[in-house]
Amino acid sequence: MISIKRLFKSFRYAIKGMAKTLREEQNLHIQFIVAIFVVVLGVYFGLTGMEWIALILVIGLVIIMEVVNSAIERVTDVLKPRLNTYVKEIKDIMAAAVMLASIMAVLVGLIVFIPYVSNM
Repeated sequence: MISIKRLFKSFRYAIKGMAKTLREEQNLHIQFIVAIFVVVLGVYFGLTGMEWIALILVIGLVIIMEVVNSAIERVTDVLKPRLNTYVKEIKDIMAAAVMLASIMAVLVGLIVFIPYVSNM
């Protein structure tokens, strides 16, 4: 049976984790600012449902990747000293994953918004 108390507790932990990540990760600030800008543009241009779905998916992907990147960085810092080459490689690989998700989001954004901007 589902425990409402445990459910709310897990939401509270998730919110605390997101707040901590937002406070400490500069890139996440930038990604949220860009996401807000994209949403404002989407409202301004009156995007279709499918365009909203595409944008929400890529925005979510970028933010999720950044949060996962932050978590993995913390785990590697605990498990190995900073000078270990594997730690640097793991961090670089996660940064690459965030970068690829961001590039994908930019491409989707361009595909969605270029027709609207060109018709202005």
